[in-house]
This record gives sequence, C-alpha cells and structure tokens, in this order.
Amino acid sequence: MTGGREHSHRQLSAIGWGLLFIWVGMAALFDVGWGYGLIGVGVIILGSQIAHMMVGEHQIDFFSTIVGVMFVFGGVWILFGIQVSLVPILIIVAGVALLLSALTSRPAR
Repeated sequence: MTGGREHSHRQLSAIGWGLLFIWVGMAALFDVGWGYGLIGVGVIILGSQIAHMMVGEHQIDFFSTIVGVMFVFGGVWILFGIQVSLVPILIIVAGVALLLSALTSRPAR
C-alpha cells in the first residue's frame, strides 16, 4: 500500500470504529434493545466494508463481511422472536467463513 492509500485506509477504519463506538454508546444510553443494537453494529461493519471497496483502496474483507451479516441476522432474529437457537447456527457460519477465508486467501508478496 502506498503512503496515501495507507492513510486513507487508516482514516476509513478510524471512521468505522468511531461510528461503532458512538452507536454502541447511544444504543446503551437510549436502551434501544438487543435487536436494533445488533442490526446497527452489522450495518456499520458492512458500511465500512462498502466504503473501503468504493474508495478502491481495500478489497472487501470476507470475514468482516460475514461478521457484519451475522450481526444483522442476529438482530433480525431477536426482533422477530424466532425460537430456534441462534448461537449454534452462528458458530457454524463463523467456522465456515474462517475455513473459506483460509482456503481462498493468497500468500503475501
């Protein structure tokens, strides 16, 4: 990564983390509930990945994208009161995501 691109990458990452902390603080302060809280975290993670992709300085991180989708999915799961246990499903999805990430990663140059 060149100096300018690295700076932009760090800047986008800092913005994403800042938004995440602000959201978590606001969600706790205003007691929005777990469902909306998880959806907000997932949307921020996915938005960060999209911002990195649109700026063209960073490929989408497969694992972060899966984590973002899982947060959104978990929030929707809670909001709709689905009775099937979500934790085992999320653990399986996380394991599959890690395996796919490891199998599709390219060696560093």
